[in-house]
Amino acid sequence: MKYVIETINLTKKFNNKVAVDNVNLHVEKGDIYGFIGRNGAGKTTSMRLILGTLIPTSGEILLFGKKDLNNQRRRIGSLIEAPGIYKNCTAFENMKRFSILAGGDDKQIKELLEFVGLGNTGTKKAGQFSLGMKQRLGIAIALLGNPELLVLDEPINGLDPAGIKEIRDLILKLNQEKGVTFIISSHLLDELGKIATRYGIIHAGQLVEEISARDLQERCKTCLNIITKETKKAQEVLLKNDWLHHYKIDGDKISLYSDIEHPEKINEALVKAGIPVEELSFSGNGFEDYFIERLGK
Repeated sequence: MKYVIETINLTKKFNNKVAVDNVNLHVEKGDIYGFIGRNGAGKTTSMRLILGTLIPTSGEILLFGKKDLNNQRRRIGSLIEAPGIYKNCTAFENMKRFSILAGGDDKQIKELLEFVGLGNTGTKKAGQFSLGMKQRLGIAIALLGNPELLVLDEPINGLDPAGIKEIRDLILKLNQEKGVTFIISSHLLDELGKIATRYGIIHAGQLVEEISARDLQERCKTCLNIITKETKKAQEVLLKNDWLHHYKIDGDKISLYSDIEHPEKINEALVKAGIPVEELSFSGNGFEDYFIERLGK
């Protein structure tokens, strides 16, 4: 099994509107897959199709490499939009109610509440919880039955910085300690960038691109561009000063991707060596700029 989730030309139409348009999604085991797109791009619809709460118009879904979706969906936990919790019940009572459907005994419920940081809430009703606590309770409920995959739709939407950090740390802990695979939709790109290992970019129902976090980092890397007619001599000076580790040369341009914290020192060394520097400038896509470009103006 290579993919935990694989979709083949997955399509969903509502009347004449195409919400998901021939999407080919690939989520590997162990991924924290960041699903990115504007509101209405098709993120939630795609997740609902994967979970079986919507029926595809056409296309295929494979879960854990298999087509028997009803059985495979038992291996998935989910939190779509706001968690559906009972406000007049405690965290434990909420978990107890959901465990009737999802499985899990009192021991597991207590362990999960401890794991998500809600072990000491006692008799406090869930309606009195902060938004971050409600989200963590929602994730704890999703973890009943020991799912191998969690589908989370905007899990940090509306949270304050402390709440965002709590959810982020919890996702990393589940991924690293329990080996849980995630597909997470979010419009908070910087936050998603702190945890995602792979991204899918969706726009107007179409999957624009899938890219690993490593490749994205490489594409968005800031570099220092040195433009000079004497690239050979400049290369020698940079090498002599131990500034030539990660670079490329394109015609009259040398692009440095490391050791660029002090451009004034680089410029001074080149000028002292009698090398005419026509331009010294930084370039590179920021993380948000990259996605905005892919999502259209």
